[in-house]
Amino acid sequence: MNKIAESELILNADGSIYHLNLHPHELADTVITVGDPDRVPIVSKFFDSIEIKKQKREFVTHTGHYKGKRITVISTGIGTDNIDIAFNELDALVNINLKTREINPELKSLQIIRIGTSGALHADIPVDSFVFSSFGLGLDGVLNFYVLENTPEETAIIDAFREHYPSHGILSRSYLTKVSPLMSSKVGEGLIQGMTASCSGFYAPQGRILRYQLARPDFIPCLNAFSFKGQRITNFEMETGAMYGLARVLGHDVCSVNAIVANRITLEHTHRPEETMDEMIGMVLDRLAV
Repeated sequence: MNKIAESELILNADGSIYHLNLHPHELADTVITVGDPDRVPIVSKFFDSIEIKKQKREFVTHTGHYKGKRITVISTGIGTDNIDIAFNELDALVNINLKTREINPELKSLQIIRIGTSGALHADIPVDSFVFSSFGLGLDGVLNFYVLENTPEETAIIDAFREHYPSHGILSRSYLTKVSPLMSSKVGEGLIQGMTASCSGFYAPQGRILRYQLARPDFIPCLNAFSFKGQRITNFEMETGAMYGLARVLGHDVCSVNAIVANRITLEHTHRPEETMDEMIGMVLDRLAV
């Protein structure tokens, strides 16, 4: 079996994976990802016990137990570029022998759940509600560097979206992946569901105007108006699209749950972000522990 070169799989001096600074035994099979490093202890405060605490750059990791379930919570930082780093290194921890640099003969699938915040794109999705991403729609371009195999359902939706929202030669080619059926049944019941669009930035890439003009001033109305066979874009943020795409490429089960902190149609913003986030964390942990 061919070894993976040192330049392609970079390790730290202690043998841990480069950016996450983790060894395989420090990672649970169930992983919660958050963007903000400060949100990691907010999640792990719910744990009954914590066995691992590590940090390198924006990647903070706590591994512990909740109601008998071993869980890792890790911060990825903001953006799909960081998801590209985090997901490849999480996969390497469970599917590559870091000592021999060879792919393991038997591959493992992680269960990965994003807990994040997001902006709603329809007036009927109130702030402080929870949205479960039935599809991840990438507007950032990361998955264009991978071979992503789509189902006929995904192909029909993304073809319709590309016609509705053409790149005009200046935007990245959009991509789409459906949520894992396993994670949908485990986490998604009773939640608002829809397509979550992931943007490549926070300001102009999400239609905000400060001291500049937008190349696509119709961005938010365009996302709001898209509908295909009952599917609509419910919300947008900066991670889910790449998470779903890389999960398909690497063979992991992933879902994303977002607390709605702003509604870009009604122009409302939450006044209780901490309480809303705590409620969502408790709900997700209870569903994972079953």
